[in-house]
Amino acid sequence: MRINICGVKIDKYNFDEVVELIVKHVLSHSKPEYVVTPNAMHILTLQKDANFQEIYRKAFLVVPDGVSLLWAAKFLQTPLKGRVNGTDLFEKLCAIAAEKGLKVFLLGGRPGSAEKAKETLVARHPALQIVGTYCPPYGFESQPTELNSINSTITEAAPHILFVGLGAPKQEKWIAANYLCLGVPISVGIGVSFELVSNMVTRSPVLMQKAGLEWLFRLLVEPGRLWKRYILGNPAFVWLVLKQRLGLFNSLSQNLDCANSNESTHKAK
Repeated sequence: MRINICGVKIDKYNFDEVVELIVKHVLSHSKPEYVVTPNAMHILTLQKDANFQEIYRKAFLVVPDGVSLLWAAKFLQTPLKGRVNGTDLFEKLCAIAAEKGLKVFLLGGRPGSAEKAKETLVARHPALQIVGTYCPPYGFESQPTELNSINSTITEAAPHILFVGLGAPKQEKWIAANYLCLGVPISVGIGVSFELVSNMVTRSPVLMQKAGLEWLFRLLVEPGRLWKRYILGNPAFVWLVLKQRLGLFNSLSQNLDCANSNESTHKAK
């Protein structure tokens, strides 16, 4: 079952159920699939990006990474079962991969973060098989030779789970364009999780996470990079949710048409 938050359908599973569904799919040798982990920023981006919308529609699972989605769902009287934090999901799936002999590949992150995350996770789980890490250069998505090299590296490594930390919506768009040809059972976009697991970026205290204030901690740690996302994005997300509650929310397609119209007007000026 999926619930509607601002036109985006979110799966109503708790953390353990999501882990179980992913592991079951990997072990069943089914066709390749991918998982997206939306937060408020994703919801805002989806209002004006048709390609991103289509990627979400085709996802195996759409799980609520952001606490703001839990608040919104409750306010809309369609509560979710709980948060499925991307970093927690990454760590839990790696722990299970070590137990079940599954292979993992880490793509993306800041230079060195995937390798450091590998060192941290293998120290915790010596049996974990991380069969590759790679940090693509800036602008790689427009470089055919680099894209072919990445695909060849992942295909040869033959992981069961591919974790991609390129930031949204780049990571989701790359996954959607490549997951079928790669043949990896499950691909998951996890944002800044490599940096958090490797302690290159400090994660908020548990109490702040539980209180839904992880965004505030990240803003304080990286204000230059994140101020637009949170200072401008959070009020915009709240307004969208309020409009939905009041029955004033347009469909995603209408919002997209409006965004395109505004862009055309701006260019004309």
